Amino acid sequence: MKSGPDIARIAILIGDPARANILSALMTGHALTASELASEAGVTPQTTSSHLRKLQDGGLIDLRHQGRHRYYSLAGDEVARTLEALMGLAAGKGHLRTRPGPKDAALRHARVCYNHLAGDMGVQMFNALSLQGAFEMTSNDMTLTAEGHTIVTDFGVDLTALSRSRSPLCRECLDWSARRSHLAGKLGRALLTAILDRGWAHRMEGTRVIAFTHSGQTAFDAAFKPG
Repeated sequence: MKSGPDIARIAILIGDPARANILSALMTGHALTASELASEAGVTPQTTSSHLRKLQDGGLIDLRHQGRHRYYSLAGDEVARTLEALMGLAAGKGHLRTRPGPKDAALRHARVCYNHLAGDMGVQMFNALSLQGAFEMTSNDMTLTAEGHTIVTDFGVDLTALSRSRSPLCRECLDWSARRSHLAGKLGRALLTAILDRGWAHRMEGTRVIAFTHSGQTAFDAAFKPG
């Protein structure tokens, strides 16, 4: 047996179509029940329970209890980034499960990637912040500069509150539709929250789509000028 990480196990877990549907549904960032995930997966509740056990045992999803209900969610940003990257690889190689539908353009324009903004709008925000000198990047790390601190604080992000969590502040995430980077990490989540709180956009129920209002699009473009 070869030594090192067992990527085959992860590939098998993600590779099953029903489990792939479950994981894709959880990319909305919402915790869902087994019955909701059964509908997304297109299989029976009994089969869904088996898939959920395997995904949980494999460390890809988490389970939490709330009263009599059990909710499932992705096991963190690392899982979401991996799924987003795989979606990009699949799309780039032409492996699409369905023909483009009416929501396809909306998903490519703006969507939630687990807990941060993705699509063309996410890429635009990341590029604008980068051009303004908000980040310092090395081969292994990405940090917020003093200029970046000022920019995001002026936008309404409480960096002191974000510092209480040990998870990374900012990370690059390869966008599956644009094939360029958008912003992940605690800062990516906080900026999306600020955008929604300002009323610039809202999440379309039951989808990953982030729908911007006309005035919200204008305000976003002013704050994060397209490069």
